Amino acid sequence: MARKPVQSQTYNIAIVGQAGRLSYEALIFAASLREMSPDFKGRLLVMEPQPGPLWKSDPRIQAADIRAALADLGAEIIPFDSTYFGSSYPYGNKIEMLSALPKGEPFVFFDTDTLITGDLTTVPFDFDRPSASLRREGTWPIPQLYGPGYAGLWQSLYDKFGLDFDSSLDLTQPDEYWQRYLYFNAGFFYYRCPHVFGEKFLQYALAIRDTPPVALCAQSFDPWLDQIALPLVIHALGGGKDTLPPGLLDGSVTCHYRLLPLLYARESDHAIEVLERVTAPNKLKKVLKGSEAVKRTVYQSRGHKVRALFDQNDLPRKEQAIRNRIKKNGFWIR
Repeated sequence: MARKPVQSQTYNIAIVGQAGRLSYEALIFAASLREMSPDFKGRLLVMEPQPGPLWKSDPRIQAADIRAALADLGAEIIPFDSTYFGSSYPYGNKIEMLSALPKGEPFVFFDTDTLITGDLTTVPFDFDRPSASLRREGTWPIPQLYGPGYAGLWQSLYDKFGLDFDSSLDLTQPDEYWQRYLYFNAGFFYYRCPHVFGEKFLQYALAIRDTPPVALCAQSFDPWLDQIALPLVIHALGGGKDTLPPGLLDGSVTCHYRLLPLLYARESDHAIEVLERVTAPNKLKKVLKGSEAVKRTVYQSRGHKVRALFDQNDLPRKEQAIRNRIKKNGFWIR
């Protein structure tokens, strides 16, 4: 049986939209939201970084037809300033944009390269207990031969911010295995107030970047900084990885596809059907053809050639192996 809508929840959805690929992804996100979740009554806020000294070029959505198409789909473009990150670390957008969201109103942030594939109103968010995406690999940290292991590296961060390390552990996982330690993909996260979440996210990210614990001297923070700080924020605010029923986000309701060739390579038949359905209307097609990736992968059917390269029941275990096969066959495009 289909889940019943969670009638009592009203919240804002935030994504980042800026010049280039993300502007087209924002349009696909908005189209899929309206198609698959017609009962969603909240606001869709496209958070747009503004030009400033930290950006090498103007990051705003330049194409007037994209801005108009987003408005037609009910999206609101909200400006925010980049004070700490910008071009040097664009993933910092998802940290800095939080201060421009409505204070005290629950929010769900999604990476722009996300497709809504089901009814979001069926997702029972507990906005008092934040969480984030568990669709991740053990990308950080990378323990060194003579340095601390996973436990020592993560504990150094919990200690730095006065957080209880032991209560963050998943004791069903073995010691020194990466999944024992709280770690998320930052593809989505949520909380009851974006300002509270954002202040802590910014505080932790800047402290890790600028004054990291000595134990982390051999670790790289780029591009992982947001995903290093995120579990600390969630733990500090009383959340965790068990606050949302499994199988909904990154499952039947959303698909974080990352890039269009990867969507065709490894995602469900349903996700591909939704993508092709929501991008089919001529009014949107005229705009989306401005993206070479959308034009070639979706409209010129190269995506189906990518899909034919893989057995979806026996995919390579590592994403890099999937990327390499797509590139070898000449179908890689961003």
